[in-house]
Amino acid sequence: MESNLLVLGISHHTAPVEIRERFSVSESRLYPALHHLAQSPGIEEAVLLSTCNRTEFILWCSDIDAASASVQGLLAGEFGLDAAQYNRFYRFTGSQALLHLFRVASSLDSLVVGEPQILAQVKAAWTKARQAGTTGRFLDRLFQKALSVSKHVRSETAIGEAPVSIPYAAVALARRLFSSLENRKVMLIGSGKMSELSARYLMSAGVGKVWVANRTYEHAETLARELACTAVRFEDRWPYLAEADIILSSTGCPHVIFGREDGERIHRMREGRPVFLIDIAVPRDIDPAVRDLSGFFLYDIDDLQQVVSSNLDGRLAAAADAEKMVEREAKSFARELDAERVVPTIVALRAHLEEIRQTELARFQSQATADAEATAAALDALTARIMDRVAGELARELKQTRKRPEQDELTAAVRHLFRLAQPKPVPVPEIEAEPAAAGIE
Repeated sequence: MESNLLVLGISHHTAPVEIRERFSVSESRLYPALHHLAQSPGIEEAVLLSTCNRTEFILWCSDIDAASASVQGLLAGEFGLDAAQYNRFYRFTGSQALLHLFRVASSLDSLVVGEPQILAQVKAAWTKARQAGTTGRFLDRLFQKALSVSKHVRSETAIGEAPVSIPYAAVALARRLFSSLENRKVMLIGSGKMSELSARYLMSAGVGKVWVANRTYEHAETLARELACTAVRFEDRWPYLAEADIILSSTGCPHVIFGREDGERIHRMREGRPVFLIDIAVPRDIDPAVRDLSGFFLYDIDDLQQVVSSNLDGRLAAAADAEKMVEREAKSFARELDAERVVPTIVALRAHLEEIRQTELARFQSQATADAEATAAALDALTARIMDRVAGELARELKQTRKRPEQDELTAAVRHLFRLAQPKPVPVPEIEAEPAAAGIE
């Protein structure tokens, strides 16, 4: 069975954050998961994209059903997947999977349509898969194209012009609660890109003091220097949490770091002053039970959608143009990919014919007389032309056959007739990875 594209995933379209967070793949679990997939039945190449709003397995398969079963086995064994949860996962194959990947990379499938972080996240996922050695000829070319399409969409449409992002939405929520953010005090938990972006928005809105805490104090110091604010040791965070008007948490911790008991502790220290908590981590940092405490206003990532919706009209109009562009690019690339599928067979055929030519030429030369040198040269040129004609005509026929079943039959027939071995992966030139923006869609 010839290889094909498969996407299996879960996203904000199919599951709330309390389900999505169960299948979020941390940095420490990413490479083991990729290696497991690459060695699983039905899978030839694999990329794993995990953001706050989606976890997707992008696979090039020799057997789609076997590959699906392999992913389900990984999810069940490592993430505790059950049948009810698996119903939340979507499955795209072939051209549908191709279009989906282009839409994801172009931010047409994001929680906030047009947000910029997803492009860096897709590129980072591909780069990590390449470092793990789980991509090859097909997924490398596919992701190169997806990133190119995304850049064209952003440059040729107005999809990214409106100032809408998750940090922007968080600041808008804070404004709703406090009316003015002038001189408000902010506590950041986590020192990643989302904390930095959120802090910059808040500071531009006029907040006063900003503190940043992180389990690795050096990371907190680095961000504090960039923002000209104050770093706090994680174990010393309690007085600052009690004093802050706004607490924004965005860590990569796999479990809750702020529970109801913690909320009750600082509630007593705050003496009734309200506090606004923004949890944009997946898995969540703050226990949802904190919402029950008097004066505590907690919003998680799913709540932010209600804030950004009013700013999406302009982007949605631009998204319609972007959708048409992505669909055209997907259809065109699908044809290229179908043609590309036969290239390894063509390369193998040319090598096989060249081996035949060299063998016959050596046999002729071994039997040649003293006057045969000129004849050998002429015969060499003649046989080369014959080989080029045979291989060239066959190559054109395979590439120009647009109907998939017919192309598969012809390709299989060529491999069988000439007893061609399975092609070895073609190395792809190394790329220089850009720094990935750690953020969310």
